[in-house]
This record gives sequence, C-alpha cells and structure tokens, in this order.
Amino acid sequence: MTTTVPTVWPTFVCRDPHAQLRFLVDAFGFTERAVHTDEGVVEHAELVWDGPDGAPAGGVMFGQHRPDDPCGQPPGGASVHVVVTAPDDLYDRAVAAGAVVLRPIENTDYGSRQFVVRDPEGNVWSFGTWYE
Repeated sequence: MTTTVPTVWPTFVCRDPHAQLRFLVDAFGFTERAVHTDEGVVEHAELVWDGPDGAPAGGVMFGQHRPDDPCGQPPGGASVHVVVTAPDDLYDRAVAAGAVVLRPIENTDYGSRQFVVRDPEGNVWSFGTWYE
C-alpha cells in the first residue's frame, strides 16, 4: 500500500495555542502529531486529519501569536474547509465542544451536506461531504 503524505497544511497563529490544540482535537477529531514548546510557549504544533481510510489526508499547523513576527498574521483570520463522510456526527461533536455555529448542518443546492462553525480563536471551519 502506498502512503500519501499530505502536502497542503493551512497555518494560523493563536492567542492560546494550548487551548486551540485541545479544542481542535476534542471538537473536530484532529490527531496531535507534534508540539514544540519553548518555556511553555507553543512555537509550532501540527495536527493531522485522517481520511476515510484512516490515512492522514491533511493537517493544520499553528503556534503562538507574536506581534513582532514580520511573517505573522492576526489571530482568528483563517478559514478552512474539510471534506468529511459523516458531517452530522461531527456537527454534534463540534457543538458539544463549544464551537460557535455560523451555519447549522444543512443540505446545499450543490449536493453537499455541511455546516460552518467558529473556533474559540475566531477561525471559521466548514465541514461537508462536498459532492455526493
């Protein structure tokens, strides 16, 4: 079996990367891959998203917001879409973990079953079946 390495990794910065890590694992089911800290500050974290076959299908990276970082961005400015096979179960999990619902679970006119939520950092996440 060939293992495909995910090659697209959205990145963002966080006011509280420790809390963001727990939220993304608890609410969405990401798996912690790596967390690098310096004196308790998360410099770099990687979370993996497993596809329907259980193999890593993608992931996200994030770290502590640093206002003096010339390549930095403001916290809460990301928007990510994730293709899933069971959006209803994930919606219930995300809401139970405290995700703010922007669009409840729905069937779209373009054939996706999806929902949109905001995480505690302000990032927007949409999860859907895409085309069925």
